[in-house]
Amino acid sequence: MAKVKIATDWLAGCAGCHMSLLDLDEELVTILGEVELTSSPITDLKHPPEVTVGIVEGAVANTANINTLKEMREKCQILLALGDCACFGGIPTMRNLVGTEEALKRAYIETPSTVDGEVPSDPELCQLLDRTRACNEVVKVDAYLPGCPPSAQAIGWAIKELLEGRLPEPVGENLRYD
Repeated sequence: MAKVKIATDWLAGCAGCHMSLLDLDEELVTILGEVELTSSPITDLKHPPEVTVGIVEGAVANTANINTLKEMREKCQILLALGDCACFGGIPTMRNLVGTEEALKRAYIETPSTVDGEVPSDPELCQLLDRTRACNEVVKVDAYLPGCPPSAQAIGWAIKELLEGRLPEPVGENLRYD
C-alpha cells in the first residue's frame, strides 16, 4: 500500500504548532511508518510536491505567505489549518490594530535596529499586506485544528483522522489554549 504523502509549512507566526508536532515523539515515528513526510521543517524542503494532505500553520501577513499558501492549496488534496494563527489569524493579526505603516515605523524607526532607522525598501523583500489574514481568507481550507498551539495529542489525532479518510472535527480534549 502506498504511503499517504503529507507536506507541512508555516507562514507568519511563532512555529509553535510545528514544535507540538515534534512533541509527538514516538508517536511521530509510528505515524511516519504510515506516511511520507515530503516537506516540513524536518525535511527542510521548501516547495512541496503534490500530496494528499497539506498542513499549514501561521497567518497570512505578506506576499510570500500568499504565494506559499496558494502553492500548498494547489498541491494538496486536503488542506488542514493548524493552530489559531492559521484558523483565525491569532497573534499576528494584532498588527491590524495599528496598521502596516505604524507597525513598520515602530519596528524599524522607533526601536533599536540594524537598518539605521529606516524601513527596508529592497524590492527583493516580500511586502507586508495591508492587514494580516487567516488562511481561509486566501484559499479554501478543508479542516481546522485551533489551539495556541494545539497539543501534540490533538495533532496526532487529526493526522490519524486524515489517514482514515475523515476530516477532523475537533471537540473537547482535542482543543487546548495555553
